[in-house]
Amino acid sequence: MTTLASGTDTLTRDALTVLQPGFPGTTAPDWLLRRLGEGLASVGLFGRNIASPEQLSSLTAQLRSERDDVLVAIDEEGGDVTRLEVRTGSSFPGNHALGAVDDVDLTRAVAHELGRRLAACGVNLNWAPSADVNSNPSNPVIGVRSFGADPELVARHTAAYVTGLQSAGVAACTKHFPGHGDTAVDSHHALPRIDADSPVLEQRELLPFRAAIAAGTRAVMSAHILVPTLDPDRPATLSLRILTDLLRGQLGYDGLIVTDGMEMQAIAATYGIERGSVLAIAAGADAICVGGGLADDETVRRLRDALVGAVRAGELPEERLAEAAERVRALARWTASGPAAASTPDQGSAADTDRAPAAEVTRVDIGLVAARRALTVTGADDFTPLTEPPYVALLTPVANIAVGDETPWGVAAELARLLPGTETAGFAGADEDAGRVVLKAAGTRRIVAVVRDEHRHPWMAAALDTLLAARPDTVVVEMGVPQAAPRGALHIATHGAARVCGHAAAEVIAGT
Repeated sequence: MTTLASGTDTLTRDALTVLQPGFPGTTAPDWLLRRLGEGLASVGLFGRNIASPEQLSSLTAQLRSERDDVLVAIDEEGGDVTRLEVRTGSSFPGNHALGAVDDVDLTRAVAHELGRRLAACGVNLNWAPSADVNSNPSNPVIGVRSFGADPELVARHTAAYVTGLQSAGVAACTKHFPGHGDTAVDSHHALPRIDADSPVLEQRELLPFRAAIAAGTRAVMSAHILVPTLDPDRPATLSLRILTDLLRGQLGYDGLIVTDGMEMQAIAATYGIERGSVLAIAAGADAICVGGGLADDETVRRLRDALVGAVRAGELPEERLAEAAERVRALARWTASGPAAASTPDQGSAADTDRAPAAEVTRVDIGLVAARRALTVTGADDFTPLTEPPYVALLTPVANIAVGDETPWGVAAELARLLPGTETAGFAGADEDAGRVVLKAAGTRRIVAVVRDEHRHPWMAAALDTLLAARPDTVVVEMGVPQAAPRGALHIATHGAARVCGHAAAEVIAGT
């Protein structure tokens, strides 16, 4: 009887260990602390959990008072996807801006500084970087989260990001394996499908993941996508062929495999989160991420019991669950061992555009330096900087769930700092009258039109047509993927909507 009880306890602890749940609030609820005592080894943080760096430090200290080796994970890509600065916008440009600069030293330095700030707050696992090759311009969920459309470029910057982040002692989780770039469906809403043959997948999707593995990424996140060439029946997160045969077998990866959020509709609406979690562990995943939308003790209990029940029913080998739990603990041991490198990576050419020595690129401004370097400006030769406050029209698409709609974006706040009196108004959705409304509201003031992925939104393009026909002196700021042709008296492509991207664009508009 004693042996059975001990075995059951071990099984239950292992089932809890492989879960990475979220939770509500800015302090840890009692149920979460209790589960940490019972074997839970990871938690996931989202914007709802963060009010300030000081509060976040207190929260992670509270978690570690219950379990000192807990993995505290966060979805902090920088750029458009930020949790650390969810209410203000990120101090760092995202991947697309870094890819536009194409300086791996800069990417490494930015990732290191972002990792240093996370580590200072007690976060030790970052669900980043995105290694997706944004080969489909219509992709609704990746876009500026990708370093670009060139696999070689994405590969070298993915490796640099992994190296920089992990040199600060924060484990990188490279995502979304085997590659989410060639999709036109958001897996938060449905199951995307990539119909590419093996040579294309090898030369495009897999190249950045090979680079990440060579760079020593401590974790890889699976994608909820169907790739029939690799597995015609199961999405990658639930596929033995993709996670075990391909990722572990062919690519030689032996670190932690984390699922994307199991509450996403690509899994939840097709398999359910309990069945999906069992299938994911059986396929080779080691950690079940859940909590972007589901964040309570009931969810944790249901998933724990589903895993335990699957082992007892013979549907999930106990050895597979034990192996997964041990990989979670191994990563926790790595994070507890401290940064892999104590010094900041050489920032080298990070300051070249600003013509400042690398030593002068401080930790505080490395993000702004990167954002300035990432700008692509068209029409600057004939442009006279604004000296009077403009009217800023923010043409806002529906935000994808990964980015969220909590985080402010645009250039108005930064322009108001440089040109007091700047006024702004937002236009969301498919507002067919947006152009005419802007013209009427702006009056005689100079118009700055801010867009995000104009090429994906016909209503946005139509609004710009109306504005430029009546007011050809309109300034256009594109803060998404600059796929559409530049137009306007001045066109600024920021390659992302982070706060620092808006800051850099405002400097150009105001001539500072």
